[in-house]
Amino acid sequence: MSLNLDTRQRAMLIEMGVGAWLSDLGKCPPTPDENALTQGRPSLAPPYATPVTPRADAPAMNAEKRERIAASQASQTQTAPALTAAPVAPLASQASQPATWGALCEAVASCQACPMCQGRQAPVMAPIRSAPRADWMVLGEPPDDEQERAGMPFAGEAGDLLDKMLKAVGVQRLDDDSFSADPSSRAYLSLVLKCRPAVPVTPDDRAVQACEQHLQQEIALVQPKVILAMGRIAMRLLLSETQPQGLRLPLAKLRGRAWQYRGVPVVVTYPPAYLLRNAHDKAKAWEDLKLARALVARVSP
Repeated sequence: MSLNLDTRQRAMLIEMGVGAWLSDLGKCPPTPDENALTQGRPSLAPPYATPVTPRADAPAMNAEKRERIAASQASQTQTAPALTAAPVAPLASQASQPATWGALCEAVASCQACPMCQGRQAPVMAPIRSAPRADWMVLGEPPDDEQERAGMPFAGEAGDLLDKMLKAVGVQRLDDDSFSADPSSRAYLSLVLKCRPAVPVTPDDRAVQACEQHLQQEIALVQPKVILAMGRIAMRLLLSETQPQGLRLPLAKLRGRAWQYRGVPVVVTYPPAYLLRNAHDKAKAWEDLKLARALVARVSP
């Protein structure tokens, strides 16, 4: 089979990428004009930017129709979308503007951002009446039954042990009675989650991330110079941004050095409830407290 193609038809086939088939279809070699078309051929512009040129043999159009076509082509060229992807706007952070202590307490009390609020008696926060300020911030695990009943973090025997640990480095728990003390000797106590559901469950990432918004507000108000992360869930939250690969390691592998959370030094250590059951690790926790004390001294003017 042979095809009788004129020069314009063969050029169109070459532009469509079928020039290699011509010798099989037409049994004739390319003409010199066709070779010229395949060499140094410019890349085609986007279709919306390429004006349409009427064929020479097309019927004549009246002036009004030509003006409509020209206007349509100009509109398509001006409104053509950019080929590069637009930058994604950053998500607004609830902690971008520090809240007042009262506003933060109200936000926590009414929060229903995750299932951990179902059946709670009351959120667990430090029982203080005004905005705190402390060089130390201690972040513990989600509240247990004893902390929920007491209405404050680190209650009961574990809380007593923590108070003794802090006292050993010259720091006391921040409450209404200690507001007169210097911020360098005060520790604001908080929990990675503020609620304990009626049916206790292990918190998932959604719950941790929801409560992180409240934590960022607390940090903005307290302005700590060091955060003591006591327990694996507290560690998981504070290290997820800067050390995500380290979250697979046991807590013992992450203690003994300073990390960072949004510019604040973080020291990972054992929670007091664990130390009550494993007294042999109290010496390691003491080393972590001394590291935190050194970080506070280094940041202080």
